[in-house]
Amino acid sequence: MTPFSVELSPNARSAGERDAILADPGFGRHFTDHMVSIRFDRERGWYEPSVVPYGPITLDPATNFIHYGQSIFEGMKAYKHTDGHIRTFRPHKNAHRFRASARRLAMPEIPAELFIQSLVELAHVDGGWVPSDPEKSLYLRPFMFSTEVGLGVKPADEYQYLLIASPAGAYFPRGVAPVSVWLTPDYVRAAVGGTGEAKCAGNYAASLIAQAEASLHGCDQVVWLDAKEHQWVEEMGGMNLFFVFGTGDAARLVTPPLTGSLLPGVTRDSILIMAHQDLGIPVSEEPISVEQWKKGCESGGISEVFACGTAAVITPVGEVKSRVGAWTVSDGGAGPITMRLRNALLSLQSGQSPDTHAWMFELA
Repeated sequence: MTPFSVELSPNARSAGERDAILADPGFGRHFTDHMVSIRFDRERGWYEPSVVPYGPITLDPATNFIHYGQSIFEGMKAYKHTDGHIRTFRPHKNAHRFRASARRLAMPEIPAELFIQSLVELAHVDGGWVPSDPEKSLYLRPFMFSTEVGLGVKPADEYQYLLIASPAGAYFPRGVAPVSVWLTPDYVRAAVGGTGEAKCAGNYAASLIAQAEASLHGCDQVVWLDAKEHQWVEEMGGMNLFFVFGTGDAARLVTPPLTGSLLPGVTRDSILIMAHQDLGIPVSEEPISVEQWKKGCESGGISEVFACGTAAVITPVGEVKSRVGAWTVSDGGAGPITMRLRNALLSLQSGQSPDTHAWMFELA
């Protein structure tokens, strides 16, 4: 274990102030009293691991990442189980993806053990910020960016890793509501060989104009198509997509394959395992075309569609709009397999069902 220094915040919120925030935290509006900081340079490697008071950081105007975008992040949640312990879901998968993102952006790869330890260190100091309500969690945001000062276009020699945390309420406070989606023909999220597999800031900046286009068409989210032919379905916003073919005992689950342009979601991987091993639903990774989606919904061959990711867990898709027409998925509601998977995953994460896969990692 790497020794961390700890500097407690002189402005930490009282238990009463904290409880008032946890009663209605929203998402990304409030932050805990502390954060983790670890620095890196090519000569020293990783150094100065510390827990420090949450607060602003000072940057030189010529800091490398501001100009050239060497910035990556991850997202996960911590839950307080009924035994009082704080656990998070499959953090080693996030550590692995964080290293892969760093590698793609020519950044140093933080050791997985140090990444995991940073979560543990923050949980020990700010564990009081984890809600007890199983519908709520503490969202953890590890991120890293280059800090070298200079305008030379090259991989930087200096970096900073930070971990911040924000209490999060139920993603759907009024119940699970199916979303409407716009299939964008004008913008591309990523191409094979690009940064689609990396969780980097630039991918999200590039997505904002397409999301605005979706809003203009009265849709909640944008669905990305492939960069070459603009006919193969890839992702919804920043979430992976799943299609349910058939119904009842004949149902099977299909998701687009990881071609190099899609983000390898931790929730995506977990759903593939749970559906097959726990619920007995056949799963496969197959390309899905726009035409196949449209005709499948019209014929009833496709009975449900949902997206998945850390923040919303599982989000049903009810309506699709595109330049080749509009259609509804089944009756436009949340289907039974979608809700069965969602409930199974949430129950495991919140500690209400047995952790048969040993996916929950104890932080404190």
